[in-house]
Amino acid sequence: MKLKVLFFGWYPRVITRWHSRVNNEKPNQTIADKIFGKYLFITNTISSGILMGVGDIIQQELEIYRGHHKGSKLWKRYDWQRIHRMFWVGLILGPPQHVFYGYIDKLLPKRDFASVSKKILLDQIVISPVCIAVFFVGMGVLEGNSASEIKSEMRNKFLFVYTMDWMVWPPAQYLNFYCLLPKYRVLYINFVTMLYDIFLSYAKYDIGETS
Repeated sequence: MKLKVLFFGWYPRVITRWHSRVNNEKPNQTIADKIFGKYLFITNTISSGILMGVGDIIQQELEIYRGHHKGSKLWKRYDWQRIHRMFWVGLILGPPQHVFYGYIDKLLPKRDFASVSKKILLDQIVISPVCIAVFFVGMGVLEGNSASEIKSEMRNKFLFVYTMDWMVWPPAQYLNFYCLLPKYRVLYINFVTMLYDIFLSYAKYDIGETS
């Protein structure tokens, strides 16, 4: 309980300060421009939570297909508490990623090879390990695990997830930073993230069950 209060108490205040310093979008007229402009912070946050939940549903379907769980009617088919936890952790991960990508776009506005390479390096060295740590800590807190249990899971799984991260995100982010305009970036990142969240769900739950 103390971990939950600590984790969810300071987090919103920190993110709000980050966002107020980085996000300076002006109001737009069309709905699409508002979603991916003025309200991009909300769009990124909510879509991050939804897509992480969707990724876990797909992973649970794969578990059912492989015989780890028995399929049944929709309401009983899935572990909805697990999906709920993944959704909330996705919401937690949305704001820092929004702030980080907005910051590096302003820090490195060009789309030449040197700038894109620096963005990818910053992405992998800074935000990637932070997001992995937030994922395992957030899930552990929501599951009611102790600090020692969370630390043990991080020790066992962090390197595996971070290694896979280096295999997936550098080529994906190269296409993102080099080919796409910033206003379309959220759609691309969210799509790749949904696929990557299937792996995160596997790393969180399936590895422990099959090992």
